[in-house]
Parts: sequence; structure tokens; C-alpha cells
Amino acid sequence: MNNLGESSLRLESLLNELGCKTPADEIPADRRGTIADFLKTEIEYRRQHKIKRLLSMSGIRHVKTLDQFDWHFNPKISKDDIMTFVNSPWVEQAFNLVLIGDTGLGKSHIAASICYEAILRGCPTACITAFDLVSRVHKAYNPTSRIDYYAKVRVLCIDELGYTYHKKEDTDILFQIISKRNEILPTIVTTNLAPKEWGSIFSATAASAILDRLSFNGRFITFEGRSYRLLKKHKTR
Repeated sequence: MNNLGESSLRLESLLNELGCKTPADEIPADRRGTIADFLKTEIEYRRQHKIKRLLSMSGIRHVKTLDQFDWHFNPKISKDDIMTFVNSPWVEQAFNLVLIGDTGLGKSHIAASICYEAILRGCPTACITAFDLVSRVHKAYNPTSRIDYYAKVRVLCIDELGYTYHKKEDTDILFQIISKRNEILPTIVTTNLAPKEWGSIFSATAASAILDRLSFNGRFITFEGRSYRLLKKHKTR
């Protein structure tokens, strides 16, 4: 294929991606390069605008990346396990992830970073603490609509599960959301409680039911080691 034909195909691909109706062959040959460059710039600007919009809606206050995580501070935290999950088709195949460990070990950082990776891929994402999630549902004018939002958002991260005791109404909300997402959409959870301890914040029946949903296509990773947050606190004294 000659350069003119390749230029026409490249331009046609860009026009289709942006939903333009003008056929590439209708554009003068001497203008195709300039127009193709403009269209590539427009596509990148649209991508960046979408990322900013999704990020503003996600609940992530500060962007954290996996590259920023200090893997050397706690060698017991398996980078391989985390990256195996990240590099898997976890969004497309609705893989769940539960990160377990004490405060200050980086669970929330990793969870937020994975959510940010999803946003960069154009996935609507919600990252929220368990306490704030149930509070927003309770305060919503239409609680059912709010539950449906969290049940249907492409990627959901429920942070800090287990930091507060959940009443039956709270448990029902969390179970509904997780159950509706089961086998359809991925859910990420961070918690300071091992699965066998979830009965301390939920009823035994509810804990079993929630764990059953998360276990399907789910990966449970335990974080161990020193608190990075406490180290930073001591350094600032």
C-alpha cells in the first residue's frame, strides 16, 4: 500500500473514532496529514477530560499510584500478588479483591491506586469508606437509587470495612450492593479484620453471605509488617 493509501486509512480510523461523518477520501490529500494530527490531539484531549471527570466523581481525594508505593518498607507485602491482580482482566471478568491488614500498612493506598488504574482505562469508579457509603444511603432522598448507583458503578472500592460496627440496616445495604455486583462487576474491599472476624461487625449469617459473594472470583491478600504511617509520625516529631 502506498503512503497515500496508508494516510487515508489512518485518517478514516481517526474520523470513525470521533464519530465524524466526512469520508476520508473526500478530504484533499494535501490536508490529510494536518487534519489527522489535529484529530489525534482532539482524541487525547477528550481522553484527559474524561479522566478528570471520572476522577472528580470517584471520591479519590489524592491520586496515588502503584509506582509511589514503598514496596521495600514492608517486604512481607507481596508486590507480585498485587501486580498479578492488576495485570489480569479483573474489570472485564469481575474479579473481586479483599486487602486485609492492620492500619498503616498501605491497603488504602494500593486500593486507590488500582482504582486510579481503572479510571485511566476509562472506567467509572467509586472509592468510599464503608461508613460513608452507608451514611450516604441513609441520608439520600431516594435510598434505593443510591444503592443502585453503587451496585452498578463499573468499579467499586469499599474502604475501611470493619473500623466501625454495622447495624442491621447498614449490613443490609452493604449486602445488597455486594450481592448485586456479584459475578457482574468487580468490588475491592480493604479491612482490618480477617474473614473469620467479620462476625464481630456483622451477624454470623450476614458475614458468611457477604464473604461468599466476595469469594467468588475473589482474591484475598493479607498485609503484614510495620505501620508506615506510624514511622512518618515519629519522623515528624
